[in-house]
Amino acid sequence: MKILTASRSLALAWACVLSMPAQAELPPLKTVAAVDVPRYMGTWHEIAKYPNWFQRKCASSTQATYTLQTDGRVQVLNRCQTNKGEWTEALGAARQTDGPTSPQLKVRFAPKWLSFIPMVWGDYWIIDLDADYQWVVVSEPKREYLWILSRTPQMPAATYQALLAKLDKLGFDLKRIEASQP
Repeated sequence: MKILTASRSLALAWACVLSMPAQAELPPLKTVAAVDVPRYMGTWHEIAKYPNWFQRKCASSTQATYTLQTDGRVQVLNRCQTNKGEWTEALGAARQTDGPTSPQLKVRFAPKWLSFIPMVWGDYWIIDLDADYQWVVVSEPKREYLWILSRTPQMPAATYQALLAKLDKLGFDLKRIEASQP
C-alpha cells in the first residue's frame, strides 16, 4: 500500500512538473551606452547584492575602490569588515572589453601570472549608472551576480526602490537581493 501511494505521489509530482509552463527566456542583458572611466574611479559602497561565495566573510562596510593605471587598466581593491570587525581585502585588476568607453569590463582577482587564462576573468557589466556617477548597478550576462553601489554608504530610499523596480523588469529575482550593512 505504501509503495502504491509513493508511486501515485511521484506520478502526481511529475504531472505537476510537466504541466508547468517553461520559464520565459529572459532577453539578453543590456548595459549602459558608455562609461567615462576616469569619472568612475574612486570608492563605491555596496548598498545591496546577490549573496555570493567570495564575499561570505563580509559583514559590513563593503566597498570597492577603482584606480586608473598608466596602462589603461584599472586596479580594483575590494574590502569589507568581518564579523570580528577586522578588514579583509582582495586586490584585482579590470580591463574594458570594447574600447575606452565600454561599459563591459573583465575583472580578475587571481594572481597576475594567471591572467592569460580566460576563466580567471569575470564579467563586470555596468547595466545602470546615475548621470552624475553617484550610483551604479553591476551584473553580468547570466544575471548570477548583482551589486548596487553608491558613492555614499547609504542611498536614498526612493532611489533604491526605483532601482529595484528596474531590476524586476530586467528579470532579476528581487528575493535574492541582500541589503548590505553600512
